[in-house]
Amino acid sequence: MTVFERLGRFAYRRRWWIVVAWAVLLLIALPLAPQAGGALRAGGFVLDDLEASRASALLERELGVPPSALVVVFDSQSPDLLAGTAAFERAAAEAIRDVPAAPHVVSIQSHAVAPRQVSADRRTAYDIVFLDLPADDSPLGLPGVEERLRPAPGLSVQLAGGPAFYGDVQSVSEEDLRRSEFVSLPLAALALLFVFGSVIGAGVPLLVGGASVLIALAVIFVLAGLTPMSIFVLNLATLLGLGLGVDYSLLLTSRFREELRARTTGEQRPSPAVVEAAVRVTVATAGRAVFFSGLTVLLGLAGLVLFEFMILRSVGIAGAIVVGLAVLSATTLLPAVLAILGPNVDRFAIRSLRVGGESDGRWATLARWVMDRPVAVFVPTLAFLPLLGAPFLHVRFNAPDATILPPDVPSRASYDLLARQFGEGEFAPLVLAIETDGPATAAANVAALYDYSRRLAADPRVARVDGIVDVDPRLSVEQYQLLYASPSGPPDRFVQAILDGTTRGALTAFTLTTPYGPNRDEGRALVADLRDRGGPLAPPAGMVVLVGGGAADVTDVVDRIAADFPRTALFIVVTTYLVLFVLLRSVILPAKALVMNTLSIVASFGALVWIFQDGNLSAPLGFQPLGFVETTQPVILFCVLFGLSMDYEVFLLTRMKEVYDRTGDNREAVARGLERSGRIVTSAALIVVVVAGSFAFADIVLIKALGLGVAIAVALDATVVRALLVPATMRLLGDRNWWIPSRLERWVATRLPRTEAEQEALLR
Repeated sequence: MTVFERLGRFAYRRRWWIVVAWAVLLLIALPLAPQAGGALRAGGFVLDDLEASRASALLERELGVPPSALVVVFDSQSPDLLAGTAAFERAAAEAIRDVPAAPHVVSIQSHAVAPRQVSADRRTAYDIVFLDLPADDSPLGLPGVEERLRPAPGLSVQLAGGPAFYGDVQSVSEEDLRRSEFVSLPLAALALLFVFGSVIGAGVPLLVGGASVLIALAVIFVLAGLTPMSIFVLNLATLLGLGLGVDYSLLLTSRFREELRARTTGEQRPSPAVVEAAVRVTVATAGRAVFFSGLTVLLGLAGLVLFEFMILRSVGIAGAIVVGLAVLSATTLLPAVLAILGPNVDRFAIRSLRVGGESDGRWATLARWVMDRPVAVFVPTLAFLPLLGAPFLHVRFNAPDATILPPDVPSRASYDLLARQFGEGEFAPLVLAIETDGPATAAANVAALYDYSRRLAADPRVARVDGIVDVDPRLSVEQYQLLYASPSGPPDRFVQAILDGTTRGALTAFTLTTPYGPNRDEGRALVADLRDRGGPLAPPAGMVVLVGGGAADVTDVVDRIAADFPRTALFIVVTTYLVLFVLLRSVILPAKALVMNTLSIVASFGALVWIFQDGNLSAPLGFQPLGFVETTQPVILFCVLFGLSMDYEVFLLTRMKEVYDRTGDNREAVARGLERSGRIVTSAALIVVVVAGSFAFADIVLIKALGLGVAIAVALDATVVRALLVPATMRLLGDRNWWIPSRLERWVATRLPRTEAEQEALLR
């Protein structure tokens, strides 16, 4: 007796105990699950070993540069209220009077002492509130500042900067989740009602899927207290939990109804022995397929754990938890519920359905039609999917910024105002941490720094250089050397303040302001030139320069993810191949499945670029084109979609293998396998498309893109790939589909569990 058969028998005989155990877990999870969003955090793009991170850490450690900052934006609502006037300054001072006392506030740089913080028309000004919190933790400083900000007569007072952006991402993500649930749950219920034709049959998958989501969110809440978890986990966990939970429940419930009908004649009511046998066969066959399907999805998500970035690692961890719970609920809770319901699973029917059967239906007819003309179907279909993926050839990767939020969100509105008034580069400068040979203020080093600063300033991509040799453009290098030669320091208090803030011993900092935001190609090209030790912007001999801030942060994140991705992809491909080999006992079918998966994923990537980078369909979808693809999205989509697509491949090929093991006829196996699984695969895909597509209503562009990317790939996979490409390739390969070397076959026969066909023959 196999493990899955024993599990089916246990689920039938201990059905009430299993239901009670899951009910207890649900009661524990109910108060915890709603708190998951508050325990998660935005950010997750920081790694200590990146050059930009090392530059920031060095300046923070040696010079006391605060690790994060908020921007308080003052915008005049009256043409007569201008920065510099007594009325404007009184109102601004009153607005932030209590902010210095807020937790985590280190200091405030006022616009009153920094003319560059006032716009040319004097209608807008900003103060910088420095915090003692790391970037990913900076939203913790928001509540204290917000509650101490006061209304200012005639002034609009808003918060901008990283902490405000992260805080808004968190709150908007939670709102997006509530909206998607409001849209997707009723649509999923209607789809299930159409598939099963009965209220009870449709309700069971929703019950099991919902239970796995609630418990998963509770586990994520607990886990987030132990290790940092990204806010994007919230939406992905719901998408995967509900989609997979319903998918697996759909597969098992359909198989249970099929087995029940196969053992019942006429109007005879199934006996308890018949129900038990149906549950055992269902778990031993469909339950086994669910286990291996879940394993392929889990392996895809486990690939994300190989990345060091918190945002990717936490999505992988949370995804693995969700998938594990979806499989567990489908193979324990669902069989127990089916054992209790028995034939009542078809109660409150709204239409009659043909279940199982050996005669040709629409899916078998389609399979035979495709197999009669395999080349004519294979060639255009194979060309169609790469054509959809062609836009990915001009993809631009970047890190997320405020533009991923809707324009009316406060931090985005403030960002847009500042970018209009001051230029986007003003708030994303590059910072150079320069280590000299000996004190930075030594005459030789001052001369070298002076020359270096002038070379940097001469580059057309650099708007301004600020450092100890840029205090006054009228001073010569000799005058700077004299200025810093005094053992007691510069006689000018203003110069001394600059020296204290930028220089200590052999370390000094330059700030390079550019016209470009951190995601612009020009800024990233400048970073590459600054890091080129043999180029025209190379530092003077004997000096070591670390480039951080702005475009350097983005460059390092994008480059590291690109460098780590091949390792993750190789892990997923190899482990998935091995799992499919164990399941299908073939060396050809797993390789074919990997190719099929890749095609649908490539098509989805092309759509991602065409819509979100190029801006097509931006009006009906309600977003502003980004002009780039956020760098983690293709990685997350690849890992999620590889598992999801393989999910449907497993559903399909396991039914084909059952027939092939019984008949030895490849053509018959394809037709019968597609007939038995086509409706289920399409229905399961429909549920995922509905759940993922509901994220098209999200306000955050990244969540919108993730949902649409999944929906497009799954829709293509369940229709074009499974209905056309798979039958065509199966026909072209013929019996070679099922080939396995004889020595390997003998090893498999003695080492691996029986296949579904072998189990079913024994069980029947």
